[in-house]
Amino acid sequence: MTRPFRFGVVAPVLTDVPTWLYQVRRIADSGYSTLLMPDVPHWQPAPAPTLAMAAALTNLRVGTWVYASPLRPAWSTAWEAHSMSVLTEGRFEMGIGTGRPGIEDELRQLGMPGASPNERLARVRETVAALRELDGPGVHTPIVMAVRGPKAQALAVAVADTVTIAAFASDTRAAVAGMACDIRAVRDVELALHVPVVGDTVAPFMASARDTDPAALREADSLAVLPDDPAAAAEEIQRRREEIGYSYFVLGADAAEVLAPMVAELAGQ
Repeated sequence: MTRPFRFGVVAPVLTDVPTWLYQVRRIADSGYSTLLMPDVPHWQPAPAPTLAMAAALTNLRVGTWVYASPLRPAWSTAWEAHSMSVLTEGRFEMGIGTGRPGIEDELRQLGMPGASPNERLARVRETVAALRELDGPGVHTPIVMAVRGPKAQALAVAVADTVTIAAFASDTRAAVAGMACDIRAVRDVELALHVPVVGDTVAPFMASARDTDPAALREADSLAVLPDDPAAAAEEIQRRREEIGYSYFVLGADAAEVLAPMVAELAGQ
């Protein structure tokens, strides 16, 4: 099945609140479907109240990109996600994963216990199970899972509505495509692709990540970069859906305006 395109924007609060609210309105007016928040303590306001404000201001879907399971007890995370589904009348998507690179250092700084990869994945599983229990038969909170290894992929195939590969910027197109195609070979889930680099601009929340040099990414034909010309980006995005199955593309807020013409052309197609 060929899924229609949709587009999300990761838009953390990196400015004063009125400027951020203006940005949110611009994103909604440009045809994007989803406003997303990273889960980074001490960096910005917590995801849930921030997303609730965005959902009240616009008709956007909202979601976490993504909850870091080592930072969050399973039941309280599920309760928060279910509450967001109820309050937004079904416009919340729970993104969750086992934690970004460097999460071990962050846990130590916060005075929290470390967790092995298996323990982190088990917490994701527990969170999803608790969310489904809270949702009951009348609510379905979509789950977006960020995965990489085979165990995480297997869990995502079993429980997720949308899957994104937790790729490194240096991963080749073939490597990421292989993981994505392996997942879709088991179940036809929606595939999401995070693109942190557009043209020569790196999304602000990814600026500290390694291997995000735009020229190097283009040379490697990486999936982590798109052209900043809307027509060229539209052509490349259609190629990625045709060859790999990607239909949901997530961009940084700085790229939202640049690629708005592409979104206007392709959203829902």
